[in-house]
Amino acid sequence: MKHISHMIAATLAGTMLAGTAYAQETITINIGSSHPVQNIWAYAMKNSFQPEVDRLLEEAGGNYKVEWVESYGGTLYRFTDTRAAVSDGIVDIGMVGTVWEGSAMPLQNVTYFTPFATSDHEMLIEIFDKLTAELPELRDSWEGENMVHLSSLITDSYDVYANFEINALSDMANRRINAPGTSANWLQQTGATPVDGALTTYYTDIQTGVSEGALSFASGILPTRVYEVAPNLTRVGIGAMYFGGIAANKDFFDSQPEEVQNAILEAGKATSLAHGAYVTEQANTAIEKMEAEGLVISELPEEEKRKWVESLPNVVGPWLEANGEAAQTVLKAYFAELRERGVTPLRDWDEGL
Repeated sequence: MKHISHMIAATLAGTMLAGTAYAQETITINIGSSHPVQNIWAYAMKNSFQPEVDRLLEEAGGNYKVEWVESYGGTLYRFTDTRAAVSDGIVDIGMVGTVWEGSAMPLQNVTYFTPFATSDHEMLIEIFDKLTAELPELRDSWEGENMVHLSSLITDSYDVYANFEINALSDMANRRINAPGTSANWLQQTGATPVDGALTTYYTDIQTGVSEGALSFASGILPTRVYEVAPNLTRVGIGAMYFGGIAANKDFFDSQPEEVQNAILEAGKATSLAHGAYVTEQANTAIEKMEAEGLVISELPEEEKRKWVESLPNVVGPWLEANGEAAQTVLKAYFAELRERGVTPLRDWDEGL
């Protein structure tokens, strides 16, 4: 009898130990964006970041499991509120479009003030992940907004989609082109008139004559079907742009166990790579599909492209003046990284710094 009671006690102890070994804490993470998951930026969060966090936590021993509460497609906030949504903790992790945050986060917009630098969006991700980690000017501007930068988001190269042919820079004269925000600078001295708008308005704008084309990128033009009303794509190589990042609310991040923090940070790095590859795939597929449906693609002659670049005023000047030494540091570091990778920007926007 005594032997049996010892066996029972041993079995119970083993069961309790096993229960302790496999105890798993559930962490709830609210994740969201102003854009639907079909969008190249939100896609990176849903299809790369989330599964990678899950995988890393499982690989680390399964001590923590994430319960994801998803709010994609603008269900909680609009594109104008992405910074505030993450900063204020409306979501724990979200897409932050620094392109819309020229006042609060101006340094992140350096690519929009230095057009014709590079069309290699995968390289751009690599550069900005590196610069955000190494430059206090960039890193601190995220932390100053109560956010932790996790992964860089970009666009593929901007070109001109229009309902007319462009064989020379002079063909742009007296044309109305959708070029919202900072991108309006890229049309200075071309003779074209910039018209405000967004990917969601370009189709109607061109169809109704408000504009005659748009400065945009292939992965954005295909899903909005803008090529139906702007069937001429002229490749001009304005370049890929750093759009913003995936970020965590700093209060939320700091409250997490180290194992969860590490998984979030590592998933961010993996998402950068996956996002770059996905955008490449989407941009190439978009061109193929649009061309099959009638898009006519041409290349602006090199001498005409040179005219465009050289005719631009010093569009980076006001940005540098407004943001002081920090902006100079970011610009010099960005162009140094480009040149280190063998890129020769069509204009030396950092000249004289």
